[in-house]
Amino acid sequence: MPQGPLFRYRALLASGELRDDAAQRLAIEKLQLLHRRLEGYNPAKPSRFGLGVFGWGRENIEQVDIQGLYLYGGVGRGKSMLMDLFFAQAPVAKKRRVHFHAFMQEVHAGIAVARKAYQKDPIEPVAEKIAAEATLLCFDELQIGDITDAMIVGRLFDKLFARGVVIVATSNRHPDDLYKDGLNRQLFVPFIERIKERLEIFHLASDTDYRQGRRPGGEVYFSPLGADSRAKMDQAWAAYAVCKGRPLELLVQGRSTVIPLHCEGVGRGHFSELCEAAYGPADYLAIADAVAVLLLDDIPVLTREQAGPAKRFVTLVDALYEAKVRLICSAAAAPEQLFAQGDGAFEFARTASRLREMASEGWRK
Repeated sequence: MPQGPLFRYRALLASGELRDDAAQRLAIEKLQLLHRRLEGYNPAKPSRFGLGVFGWGRENIEQVDIQGLYLYGGVGRGKSMLMDLFFAQAPVAKKRRVHFHAFMQEVHAGIAVARKAYQKDPIEPVAEKIAAEATLLCFDELQIGDITDAMIVGRLFDKLFARGVVIVATSNRHPDDLYKDGLNRQLFVPFIERIKERLEIFHLASDTDYRQGRRPGGEVYFSPLGADSRAKMDQAWAAYAVCKGRPLELLVQGRSTVIPLHCEGVGRGHFSELCEAAYGPADYLAIADAVAVLLLDDIPVLTREQAGPAKRFVTLVDALYEAKVRLICSAAAAPEQLFAQGDGAFEFARTASRLREMASEGWRK
């Protein structure tokens, strides 16, 4: 039986689970080519290098570096879905699929451990461990948001490439637009060139946002704010929580992260408590890990002056989305109108799309 993401994609088209999309077909063919090239791949010894979608190849040739894939495009175009089809059947024993936020938190933690051990180059043991555990790394939502990550990721990826790690990544941005207008961005440019050298860049130029096409899946997004939305949030809490609840304190990297109200996997908090506090990606990953349902009250329309809370809200939604946490919230406006202008408004379009998807019927199935 033919193997690889292309054949699985065709099966999903035939069953009606997916709609035919020319841009997605081109992307899945790229992933199928990579699937063939990975067959028998071992960075430590020579192996076969597949040459075509249908399995023709050469045997016993010298091992070559395998070029990965960087898949970018607008929100809701199916990037993550296509990467997941590829990852599920990738013929590699050691492989990992991870959200880029979560990956960078692990990297920071590993670097901290290496520094405590007085390692000369703290990134070296981190790269060694990652490469030992995964020959194939699939990153969802690759983006660089701060100077610390920008300075680390270039050196780390170079060390991974040197060890033969193959990388597949999805992003909303072309590599040239990563860390756009960021502090000391000129120091980050060599990493961009390295990405363009080691990964094939493919634009998933579909015209359809598939998240928008899904039917509403019950009341989980209440807008505008007011007595009615408050009453509906209280009703949702009563329906999901089996007790009155109390604060849940999580210890994250030595500091306290608090879910204001928690009851057996159901959490609740005000926007100001969860997104105006000095929380970062690690905190939101911990919150997403602690709950199956999160109620978030009173999301305001965010202004330019609230870029910080807006960025934290984006990170929170990403963490909940990846963990398949049910998000129930009340907001001052529709998702697309919550943060339309200011630094980070481009990235917020993805968050608005995800909020739509997370409110859709059957999202967590």
